[in-house]
Amino acid sequence: MGPREARAASSMTPLRLSIVVTVASAASMALEIVASRMIAPYVGMSLYTWTAVIAVVLAGLALGHWVGGVLAGRRRWLFAMLAAGAVTAFATQFLLRGLAGGVLGAFDPVSGVVVLTTLVFFLPSLFAGAVGPMATFLALESCAEGQQGRVLGRMYALGAVGAIAGVLGSGLLLIPFIGSVWTVAVVSVAYAACAMLAASGAVRIAAGVAALVMLAATAAFGAAWSPCDRESGYFCIRVDDVSPSARVLALDHLAHGVNERDDPTRLHSPYVALIDELAQRRFGESGPKAAFFIGGGAYTLPRAWAARWPSSALTVSEIDPAVTAMAQERLWVDPAEFTVRHADARVALADEAQRFDAIIGDAFADISIPPHLVSDEFHEEIATHLTPDGFYAMNVVDLLRHPRFLTSLTETLSRRFAVVELWLARSAVSAEETRTTWIVVASAVPTGSDALTASDGTGREWVRVPLEGMLRVVPASERIFLTDDHAPVARLLGPLLREGRYSE
Repeated sequence: MGPREARAASSMTPLRLSIVVTVASAASMALEIVASRMIAPYVGMSLYTWTAVIAVVLAGLALGHWVGGVLAGRRRWLFAMLAAGAVTAFATQFLLRGLAGGVLGAFDPVSGVVVLTTLVFFLPSLFAGAVGPMATFLALESCAEGQQGRVLGRMYALGAVGAIAGVLGSGLLLIPFIGSVWTVAVVSVAYAACAMLAASGAVRIAAGVAALVMLAATAAFGAAWSPCDRESGYFCIRVDDVSPSARVLALDHLAHGVNERDDPTRLHSPYVALIDELAQRRFGESGPKAAFFIGGGAYTLPRAWAARWPSSALTVSEIDPAVTAMAQERLWVDPAEFTVRHADARVALADEAQRFDAIIGDAFADISIPPHLVSDEFHEEIATHLTPDGFYAMNVVDLLRHPRFLTSLTETLSRRFAVVELWLARSAVSAEETRTTWIVVASAVPTGSDALTASDGTGREWVRVPLEGMLRVVPASERIFLTDDHAPVARLLGPLLREGRYSE
């Protein structure tokens, strides 16, 4: 052993090795959690996103463990792994922006998520995985005879404790309070701090300077690096101008509503306009006495109904308070016009004592509806909260010609409702697009029409698609009765994802 390695070895006390293993494990798990948030503005937050992130991180850690075992006897490589972890973790935000467009354009959506995640997050995970075996080897090398088992157990336990701290700290504290960009900076600085513990002399000083540079760069330019106007524990939230008097709300990578500044009743989205037409047809000028909205988003339809029917009691369940705050600040929404429940819609509806004339479903995780909001058990809850003449309407994104999820959903709804209707914009029926937005309407009484024309003079038209015909198109073997125990929404929407991502 040379003089430099001897100094490095003497500096790596059991306490320092324990700190390195704990902090590096925490940083690796924090990066895994923030990876899903970072990638969401480009590919959405879906089962496929989480699957790709977890698989890539585990693959990187696995290869890192093997590499760390090979290099375990070479003390200076511990510093190299930690330094490389700091650099590659900090680089993820730049790689993601630089690679996303090209990668996602070259692959189908599911493969694109996997490839993009691998290119951006595999190397940081590999370097993090190498730290544990190398630090554990050093700890075993310096321990007293007969203490190897205790040392090995302690290092494994500290790695697990660090991983838990990283998951909880990033998910509950860092991302909600300081956002993804600063969370990445914290992870990178944590690796750099561990590198300082594993080094000595000028190398240690260099690692400290690098940590300060990363913090300074984040403070100076971090706001420009984020694709979000605001980041919450649920979404990357952005508001963009679509005209001098209209703005659109985007959550992660999808538009979730367009609001007009001067005319709340002007509805840009055809599916929102259709639900509005259905309500006007059923309730006339008086409107619904009470309505419940599953998902707030831009609050487009609640805002329109508050303007058209001021006496209606409107309750909106929006799980993310930051979305409501953004709608108030940037989308001309006055939350005082509604009763806003910042809770999961299923929990919020179960707590309601009153019945509603209309329940509107517009809650999405990526392009799919959360499974617990499409199950038979939730439909039973909805049915008990509807008035006899009330209706439940929801928008569903699926294929136009062979919609497996849509037909599974309608068949499930049919157990609780006497009438289930499917509606489409007339322009979508003859369109060449393979995917579209359906409107599903469930009630005790039919709409009483096979077609609707917009009453606002826009000329938009919608047609009712016979449910029996769609159930013949999708055979029973491809449909699934949706329950809390089994609602594989992502699998049913698999063909839609392979066709390409939907944007309104």
